[in-house]
Amino acid sequence: MSATELGAAIADDFVKAAVLAGVEIPRADIQVACLPAPHRPPSSFPVSKLAVYVFMYADRCLKVGKAGPNSAARYCSQHYGFNAPSTLAKSLLKRQTDIGVNGLTEQSAKDWICKNTTRLDFLMPSRHGVFALSLLEAFVQCRLQPEFEGFSSQRLPSNNTQQPTSA
Repeated sequence: MSATELGAAIADDFVKAAVLAGVEIPRADIQVACLPAPHRPPSSFPVSKLAVYVFMYADRCLKVGKAGPNSAARYCSQHYGFNAPSTLAKSLLKRQTDIGVNGLTEQSAKDWICKNTTRLDFLMPSRHGVFALSLLEAFVQCRLQPEFEGFSSQRLPSNNTQQPTSA
């Protein structure tokens, strides 16, 4: 499945899951932007939007995050560098061998991210609010099981997704 198809499938399924949470979001309200590798970081935050962004390395999800209009730097640039807490660049430098990468440095991390990761951005109108944004972020995290999210002791074993249990 291509990144574009993956993004569309996640958006389709999220709309259904949101209904279960009492949140009505028309599918047409969720834009999925795919920036395939190599990509350039976004230069600005989309006006009147909320965003969930994903960094993929081949078929592995590395990072999922969310941003609103007051966190444009988080959306556009912070994950590519070292000037903020908890960035993709910092995680890569610390745990590069976990994903089969070697030799990354602070100087090469941004270039590596741009050349080797595909970025998926899920954008929705800001009128849906922060709770819908948080729900979308959690949904995407559950679906993609990012390598560099949360504490490693709290994550499921690699490439293992939780299966629903029947009652």
